[in-house]
Amino acid sequence: METIVLCFPVTDEQIAQIKRSAPDCNVIFAEQHKIAERIFSATIFCGHAKVPIDWEAVVRAGRLRWIQSTAAGLDHCLVPAVIRSEIVVSGSAGLFSRQVAEHTLALLLGMLRGLPSFFHAQSRRDYERLPTNEIQGHRIGILGFGGNGQRIAEYLLPFRPKAVMATDFFASQLDFPGVEIVDPQKTNEVFSNSDIVICTLPLLDATRLSIGSQQFNAMPNGAWFVNVGRGQLIDETALVAALDSGRLSGAAIDVAFDEPPAANSPLWKAGNLLITPHVGAQSRFRVADTVQLFCDNLGRWQRGEPLLNLVDKSLGFCQLDRRLPRDWPQQRFS
Repeated sequence: METIVLCFPVTDEQIAQIKRSAPDCNVIFAEQHKIAERIFSATIFCGHAKVPIDWEAVVRAGRLRWIQSTAAGLDHCLVPAVIRSEIVVSGSAGLFSRQVAEHTLALLLGMLRGLPSFFHAQSRRDYERLPTNEIQGHRIGILGFGGNGQRIAEYLLPFRPKAVMATDFFASQLDFPGVEIVDPQKTNEVFSNSDIVICTLPLLDATRLSIGSQQFNAMPNGAWFVNVGRGQLIDETALVAALDSGRLSGAAIDVAFDEPPAANSPLWKAGNLLITPHVGAQSRFRVADTVQLFCDNLGRWQRGEPLLNLVDKSLGFCQLDRRLPRDWPQQRFS
């Protein structure tokens, strides 16, 4: 009998929904403080362990067959031992794209319209009309054109930017009206040709600390930067320096290298930096959508069909044909 171990905040009703999708499976709910032990019982693990897991030992035990990550990022489970193993991995990339795109818009518009300055002025009862900006007419670069990047582009295009350029590993196979899609090797070109750069990249060996002073210095003076990918992608010292020097007019980050940043982190005092505490994917639909994706994939698993968001472990992300469709789940928005 398959044993499914869950480690994300589900209700009793949602556990029952999973059991209906896999009536022959034993379903165990494990809280974060128990998952490091309970995962050894799993043949299928669905969740995002936020505590250390001895993945080497899990692989050696030979019981776990499939990991369904409930996070878009896979750095919490796609470790060398799992990559080398026969364990199948599927993710949640694109599942929260609407939320991430809305949050990206909130951060970007907040910066451009000067909301942090106005909030500070309000606290001082200061009613000063300060300069603001807009999206229209600006060149936008999007780093990573998976589910989140595409949804962000979809939401931005009606604001009439001058141009939108995006990077993607599958650039030659993608077509998105209004967006020029280029290979990641042209990332520096995206920085030099963009007034606004939005980062949605996953955390991989190739992307870790890949954005720093070289990239920020390539941007036009007075540009803006938004990171809704992973905090470890960015050299935060370089980001603060770019803000302090005026190279960047502003930046907004929903993720940080350390979460939360240390009390003495220069991020807290950086000028024109808007920080939110990794809430981009939050939504009242998040858990329900996660359960639905897992149930859909459970059916595929039992029928021997390819999984949605099946990860190519050698790449660290999905092949193009396994990406979650942008209109999923159709029934909620039909």
